[in-house]
Amino acid sequence: MKRIAPLTIMAVVAALISVGVAAGARNGAPTSVVFVQTNDPAGNSIVVYDRGSDGLLNRAGTYASGGDGGVAAPGSESDHLASQGSLVYYAASRMLYAVNAGSNTVSAFSVHGDQLRLDEVVPSGGQFPASIAVHGRLLYVLNSGGAGIVQGFRIADDGLVAIPGSARSLGLANSDPPDFLAAPGQVGFTPDGSQLLVTTKASSSAIDVYQVRADGRLSTAPVVNQSATPVPFAFTFTPTGRLAAGEAGASTLSTYALQADGTLTDPHSQPDGQAALCWIIRVGEDYYVSNTGSNTLSGYTIASDGQPSLIGPTGIVASTDPGPIDMTSPPGTSFLYAETGSGTIDEFTTNPDGTLTNLGVIAGLPAGIQGIAST
Repeated sequence: MKRIAPLTIMAVVAALISVGVAAGARNGAPTSVVFVQTNDPAGNSIVVYDRGSDGLLNRAGTYASGGDGGVAAPGSESDHLASQGSLVYYAASRMLYAVNAGSNTVSAFSVHGDQLRLDEVVPSGGQFPASIAVHGRLLYVLNSGGAGIVQGFRIADDGLVAIPGSARSLGLANSDPPDFLAAPGQVGFTPDGSQLLVTTKASSSAIDVYQVRADGRLSTAPVVNQSATPVPFAFTFTPTGRLAAGEAGASTLSTYALQADGTLTDPHSQPDGQAALCWIIRVGEDYYVSNTGSNTLSGYTIASDGQPSLIGPTGIVASTDPGPIDMTSPPGTSFLYAETGSGTIDEFTTNPDGTLTNLGVIAGLPAGIQGIAST
């Protein structure tokens, strides 16, 4: 796979001084940052926000990614990439990785406080890259167009290096750009990095599990597990290692025991009565999901046996602007930020009982944004 040459010094300087002054004073001294991906087909960018001690965000800068955003077919949905994990911050190396779905590339930024430096742009290894997973020195990209390709990279001292022989086809039959319901939804490592998971959404309603070999390559074929309810989309893990997956078809949160051989057992499910439960994030002991079809967030707890339960009588912990999608929560905080496909970020603080309190709304972003991460 041919690699795009590193950016010139002038291009890097231009990226560093690229647009963006703080958008008005809000209370609270900056304590960390939140990154938002514009996913603009005419030129993808990362918008950086300072997070105050009160949880409110101030815009600090905008940085071109060196690639283009993308729009899954048919193109009218709020979820233009139809995925979770399109923008990933890796704290161990202070790197930010972003997909450029419209140009089939991945951008790598080094993070310097609230400033970014665009270090390189590399081919993604397939069509319509939509999700990224990082563990240690390994990075895998989920290319959701066409057959669906996961491509591995080694994170070297001088950048991303494609691992020969690491590409694996999911054997799907999508177009490019893919249909938003049929495109695979997320790629992610298990907490110990020994397995790599991919959700296929409506293509096959499966959760594929690959073994990760010592050389960074994957097992030749995955173990294909049918999800407990249709359209598995996004996932995270509980502290005990159970898989917690948002399944959009019946707007359900399901958990599974993931076995060493890649099989999923002991499923437990709980619907939230909303429409299109797709994205999921764990904040402390609680789990929050975005219901993009209902413009709401729901909250869950998960018992020791894996059974999910709704927080409160209905599970609805917040209403949002139209089309809630990706979420982030800065580590060690009680703050939650929900991105919407309509171009806003809804700011919340989490309460001890699992409910959310709205802090405000960040507007002025383009419709079709997707990808949010935080330090």
